[in-house]
Amino acid sequence: MVLCLTVVCLVCAAVLGCIYSVTAEPIREAAAKALRESVGKVLPDGGSLSEEMEGSYADGKFSYYMSTSADGAVQAYAVKSSVIGFGGPLTLMVGVLPDGTVYNTSVLECSETPGLGAKCATDKGFVSQWRNFRGRLEVKKDGGDVDAITASTITSRAYTLAVKNAVVFALSLVQENLNYEEENENE
Repeated sequence: MVLCLTVVCLVCAAVLGCIYSVTAEPIREAAAKALRESVGKVLPDGGSLSEEMEGSYADGKFSYYMSTSADGAVQAYAVKSSVIGFGGPLTLMVGVLPDGTVYNTSVLECSETPGLGAKCATDKGFVSQWRNFRGRLEVKKDGGDVDAITASTITSRAYTLAVKNAVVFALSLVQENLNYEEENENE
């Protein structure tokens, strides 16, 4: 019996290993393509795009991209922001203009309940409100300007928190750039 179970386990492990090795690269390519598409959705057209960069602010670490104009001025930031929602991780790509306006958002990963919280990626009313959003980043139930998804307040709060974190991080990058420019002008 032990020998039989050992052989079955080894065969299953070998099959899973082969499947993983065959599918790992296509999965990685699909994730990279989804990331590029989401960056394109959340940034204004035109300008050149930087390579992915890493940064941190407060307790969070972020990866981000910058869109710059021909003269090198930053047009917008695309910030990848993750939080924990009702069903697990919720990862967004958030486009932020230098003045703090949310240009657009795109869902990269969502583990929310299908038909409820998962609507954060598809509900036209919820998704469209983030286009050129400039307001208080809290759901209306908490005194903010964000319309929550019906019956999904926790997901709406998590989505809003991810956007807020991205905006705060992008504004810290803007401040860093201003400080850098002031230092160079003083020299």
